[in-house]
Amino acid sequence: MNVLAKDISANQLKKFQEELDAKANHNVAERAVTKNGILATSADYRSEINMDPVFSIDLDTGKVANQKQSGRCWMFAALNTMRHDMKDKFGVADDFELSQNYTFFWDKLEKSNYFYENVIKTAALPTSDRKVAWLMQTPQQDGGQWDMFMAIIDKYGVVPKSVMPETFNSSASREFNSTLNLKLRKDAVELRELVNANASEDELEARKQKMLSEVYRMCAYSFGEPPAKFDFEYRDKDKNYHLDRDLTPQEFFKKYVGWNTEDYVSVINAPTEDKPYNHMYTIEMLGNVIGGREVRHLNVDMDTFRKIAIKQLEAGESVWFGSDVGQSSDRKKGIMDTELYHNDELFDVDFSMSKAERLDYCESLMTHAMVLTGVNLVDGKPDKWKVENSWGDQVGTKGFFVMSDSWMEEYCYQVVVNKKFLPEELQEILKEEPKVLAPWDPMGSLAK
Repeated sequence: MNVLAKDISANQLKKFQEELDAKANHNVAERAVTKNGILATSADYRSEINMDPVFSIDLDTGKVANQKQSGRCWMFAALNTMRHDMKDKFGVADDFELSQNYTFFWDKLEKSNYFYENVIKTAALPTSDRKVAWLMQTPQQDGGQWDMFMAIIDKYGVVPKSVMPETFNSSASREFNSTLNLKLRKDAVELRELVNANASEDELEARKQKMLSEVYRMCAYSFGEPPAKFDFEYRDKDKNYHLDRDLTPQEFFKKYVGWNTEDYVSVINAPTEDKPYNHMYTIEMLGNVIGGREVRHLNVDMDTFRKIAIKQLEAGESVWFGSDVGQSSDRKKGIMDTELYHNDELFDVDFSMSKAERLDYCESLMTHAMVLTGVNLVDGKPDKWKVENSWGDQVGTKGFFVMSDSWMEEYCYQVVVNKKFLPEELQEILKEEPKVLAPWDPMGSLAK
């Protein structure tokens, strides 16, 4: 249908003003919002009462970490779940951390190689093609997903934070990211030109290796050189001293974390028409390690989503999860609750959208990964969840947040669980060949 575009007329403006004037107490609302802002004016103090941080299941996970000015929440959350296990098994201190800088180093190098390979694959396409434009918009960034982190762990292992501590650039990554993306875009020009000039495979590989050597140097200058071997020393909760010498990062992971990484799977709740429940999905051009673990999601209904998370918590194991943290949340108080603000009542405007509509119309997607460390069950059903964030201990309750179950329903998109907690029929679906989604699908968003 061909519809003629229409402007806003003077008569319409007059009507709008008349409708505003007819609203009871509109001057009161105007004064409050102009003075205090939308959130403060629409805040509901009862939410804070309901989100009292007391839980029927409450895991002792130690002190929270702080990702500072970087988008590494997915790494922090994953390493936190690992250190929770180490705390239980080996009695490491409450403030013990695994090195986020170590995994950051390797992720930057691997993402660069992943970008180069995608540039080569798409070199025959014009730069105006949507896939090429998508690649060039952000060649690499800090964010990631669970399977991408496992790909790093499988290849490089982990180390204690004491062995490879934070640097200026790991804690504040903006300068490094802008510099690396400049290099990657410049390299993309050359790689595309080589492909379109019919350069041989050997020529392409040789040039790519030179580019990667330069990226490695940039990472080493910015994050320090990753250790090949190290000594691990610590005191346990009973103050006993332990020393383990000449460990490789892979040996350390096997001995002190001990996970079979294939046991942990991504389960999503994406109620959009293009993603029927009880099927597997992956995303084109999403990953970091070439030849490593593929990003795979099992899509389930929200009731199943909750139940498997609760099962893992009941077993004493924390749960990595991804959500849209900026929606209806108070960072300082550490509250995520759909009843926290009532801007619909404030403006007398209907803002309601379904979860599927928010995904389809770009109103919401996964933006941040955290860890479920508790849940409050009333008559067997959850009403609020305990969340370990990675924003330091000056927010929330010493860094821990409270999430209402209604907020989980609307804004949580992913949990990672041991597949043994899945019903048998869903364990079988994990073997299914995944449907490939477009690179810009919301389920391909990266947690930061």
